[in-house]
Amino acid sequence: MGLSVGWRGFVAFSFLLYMGGGVWGNCTEYHMQMEGGTYSLTKEMEQGSTLVYHCPEGFYPYPALSRLCQLNNLWKPPPKRFRPQKCKMVECPDPTVIRNADITPTEAKYFVHNVTTYDCYSSYTLRGSSRRVCLPNGKWSGTTPICSRDTGNGCPDPGIPAGTSRAGDSFDIDDKVKYRCNANLYLVGSSERRCLENGQWTGTEPTCFYRHTYDTPLEVSEAFGSSIKESLNMLESMDDTQSGRKITLTKNGTLNMYIAVDISTSIEKHEFESAKQAVIKLIEKISSFSVNPNYDIIFFSAEIIQIVNIIDFFALQKEQNIYASIMKKLKDFNVGDRELVGTDLNQVFQTFYEHMAFVRQQAGHEFNNHQHVFILFTDGAYNMGGKPDATVARIKNMVYMNDTEGRQEHLDIYIFGIGTEIFDTDLQPLTVGTGGLHYFRLRKINDLQETFEEIIDEEDVKGLCGLYRDTEQYQTGEKRKVYPWLAYIIVKGNKCLGSLVTPQFVLTAAHCFKFDDLPEDIQVEIDDGQGLVKRAKALRLHPNYNVTAKVKDGVKEFYDYDVALIQLEKNAVKISSDARPICIPGTLETTAALKMVGVATCKQQEQLLLRNEREALTFLTKSHGQVREKNVYAKLGANRNDCIRHALSATGITTTNPKAAVTDNFLCTGGLDFHRDHIACTGDSGGAVFKNYERRTIQVGLVSWGTKVKCAMGEVVESDATSRDFHINLFRVMPFLKSVLADDDQDDFAPLQFLEGCD
Repeated sequence: MGLSVGWRGFVAFSFLLYMGGGVWGNCTEYHMQMEGGTYSLTKEMEQGSTLVYHCPEGFYPYPALSRLCQLNNLWKPPPKRFRPQKCKMVECPDPTVIRNADITPTEAKYFVHNVTTYDCYSSYTLRGSSRRVCLPNGKWSGTTPICSRDTGNGCPDPGIPAGTSRAGDSFDIDDKVKYRCNANLYLVGSSERRCLENGQWTGTEPTCFYRHTYDTPLEVSEAFGSSIKESLNMLESMDDTQSGRKITLTKNGTLNMYIAVDISTSIEKHEFESAKQAVIKLIEKISSFSVNPNYDIIFFSAEIIQIVNIIDFFALQKEQNIYASIMKKLKDFNVGDRELVGTDLNQVFQTFYEHMAFVRQQAGHEFNNHQHVFILFTDGAYNMGGKPDATVARIKNMVYMNDTEGRQEHLDIYIFGIGTEIFDTDLQPLTVGTGGLHYFRLRKINDLQETFEEIIDEEDVKGLCGLYRDTEQYQTGEKRKVYPWLAYIIVKGNKCLGSLVTPQFVLTAAHCFKFDDLPEDIQVEIDDGQGLVKRAKALRLHPNYNVTAKVKDGVKEFYDYDVALIQLEKNAVKISSDARPICIPGTLETTAALKMVGVATCKQQEQLLLRNEREALTFLTKSHGQVREKNVYAKLGANRNDCIRHALSATGITTTNPKAAVTDNFLCTGGLDFHRDHIACTGDSGGAVFKNYERRTIQVGLVSWGTKVKCAMGEVVESDATSRDFHINLFRVMPFLKSVLADDDQDDFAPLQFLEGCD
């Protein structure tokens, strides 16, 4: 990131000197120590290194937040001998600016953990918080207290946030109020607001910050999510009172996302990794859903480092897995030994502007329907390339097309100010867009990952199949969210696994049940947070399942069509991020999850999911509440015959033809060739055989039977040279699944939509 505004001339000079090879020496640690805190250096004591002070929570560095090592080996600002650096207690803005109320206690200054209470005068009504606490980040808890006599005409009293002064006390339609910050505070939000005919104020409530004030990850995730969801043209129509605070993504729309990350000299290498991981997290979260944004991603200092170019999306738009390519480029990128001197923020916007012009040319008339979202991470201290204001104005003109009022929703520019020194007066004017805050301040780059983890509310898209969270983000007790579709089935002591495929149906193996088993004999456990055990309403076995069908052919137990569906009582499962269906083949929703272009077919889904002759798949085992993964390779194509021949060694099989026991309806795994597969254990039957595709889980099979009994449920055991497992291929039992799950001649459940030709 860059350096302070006052140092820009110096930095530009030092950049030229550096390019010419001039080196003057190093700074020293003399007088740099701080009482009550520590400091870190971006480049040790070398010229251009930034010294950043760190204090415990509830304190901030004073009088300087950071210092720069200059070419003359001196720090700027210089340490003061009689004003030593120390950690000072965090102060919150003056809350006594409220009108028509008593505030207690009345203090000259308010520090962290101080509590204030508000009591409106007689005949005035309180809106907002009656009690507030000064928080460690320098902000007051709760919401701005307002004591007013709202008449119902015009707009309600917009209040006076802590630390501000307001001009304007008339709140009729078209009236305006203006705000400014008191003392050494700066304003974030709208300095002027106008009362609209609908009784709402334009803009956002202003906030006055000290230099040490910052937003918490939770605050940013809520505000950013609330803002950005207004800019996405694929959003569902929602009632304003239920709009929530997080991004809600659905399946339609064209979205162009431009992301830029400042990696100039004041950022440490570990912080760069945090910034990169935050961008990865943001893209992961958005790509979990059935949207296909076009991305333009750069890292920058004085140099623009293009990681992903939006132009490539037009060349690769028919490629199914562009997302994987983006993630690989991001994960592989490393700063290495680059000398990241200087910061050119204007070049960032100029690069995006040129790419937007290309998009407009390629999209033609469709450009009118494109959304453009810019997200920048920087401290705002650009020292090369000049001010970016004019370039931002050109971007606005390109999108607005001379219709500023009508097309404002098509462009949003979000700025994340990050670091010790953030230059708000330069950055805030660059933000663009309606629908909430577009400017945020974070103390550490490390906070970004936590911020982006929470910006999308899975509760609002809880119907999406296969959505899951990463394993590494959760402790053992929270791993339920990784497999939210997992069901545990007990029938008269017999144990199996299954998968929730709709809110009312669990898919499992038919052999888990005996002929006389009734729905009331079935116990289904799905942990949805409102009771573990679910009642079964009906049991549907595949009509062709017959375990004794080939006894005369030398197959004592025949498991073809080993598929069953358990129908649960209505509303038995509460769908949430803890419990949601897995995706199954042949449905429209799975086509969306696979991000397939155009109208897909079952055959195309199968070609995508089972396209390799050795296809990596996963199934689960569970014991005592612990869920563990088993990794296998399905042997397909030329490898299949060699895999299934080992079925002849299974107990009860006397035929010499392996295809008599293992029909084309089975996938075959196991053995040691190429990969030492795990093996299915007793009790794993009926469990989903699946693969994860861009943060969505797609079930392609279910565990049926194997040649050897080598372990009990819950164990993870490797195969030997001859052990094999056979799993029902769901693509081969599509007519049965469709006949039950797509049945629209009933009122008990919402039917799934299957693709044409999945019969």
